[in-house]
Amino acid sequence: MHEPHSEQRPYLGYGLGLRPNHYLDILAQRPAVDWFEALTENYLVPGGKPLYFLERVREHYPVVLHGVSLSIGASEPLNLDYLHKVKSLANRIDAAWISDHLCWTGAHGINLHDLMPLPYTEEAIQHVAMRVMQAQDILGRQLLLENVSSYVTYRASQLSEWEFLSAVAEAADCLILLDINNIHVSAFNHGFDPQEYLNGIDPSRVRQFHLAGHQNHGDYIIDTHDEPVIDAVWELYAAALRRCGPVSTMIERDDNIPPLSDLVAELDQARRIGTRILAREDAA
Repeated sequence: MHEPHSEQRPYLGYGLGLRPNHYLDILAQRPAVDWFEALTENYLVPGGKPLYFLERVREHYPVVLHGVSLSIGASEPLNLDYLHKVKSLANRIDAAWISDHLCWTGAHGINLHDLMPLPYTEEAIQHVAMRVMQAQDILGRQLLLENVSSYVTYRASQLSEWEFLSAVAEAADCLILLDINNIHVSAFNHGFDPQEYLNGIDPSRVRQFHLAGHQNHGDYIIDTHDEPVIDAVWELYAAALRRCGPVSTMIERDDNIPPLSDLVAELDQARRIGTRILAREDAA
């Protein structure tokens, strides 16, 4: 099966990452947020407060699941128990979709607690695509894969990152979660043109955008999700909208988390940019 063209894709609007700091405020205030993204691993146990709050939030907002443990690029077998738990959770809350990262997270039983990039080779494309198809068979739906920020490259790489991401999505018939901040971070760290990255992605495969902040250390950038979105990332977001059309967009904040009202105000900036860009595209 193939994803329909971008104008037919499911569209949720403008969302935020669901964080425990904000559970009570979300339920009390019902903020002007269109949807929430929940971190999958926080809710895989069959009960407890996190799952209680997730279900309460789901009563009022659409929710998507975003994981960090699939390790789709690893050489070890997929964790089938994990995948079945994710499927059960997705069905329980009627998740709009499920995403994870185009990366590997460990080897030989050792978890690196980081999202490690892959070598961009034909062999890696086939390896990852087979694993994605296996995961999708278990989940019963297409998976969204996110581009990660990276700080190293491989001598073995034969393709650009965007060529690799596109080839995996095509070979596995999966979808893309395009992280705009990660494109900016990796472009800075590796010296490529972020617009060339956008131009190399099939818009019909893109179902979600991430926006986030980072820390700039002068000659390199670290993707930290602990600062507001910077102007250069907003500009790249506008370019991504011009390239892809309406795509469900959310802001990630994982540390130094401000009050909910501050994040809603930042999300309003994304909404204003989206309204302006998409109105121009409709008028063209």
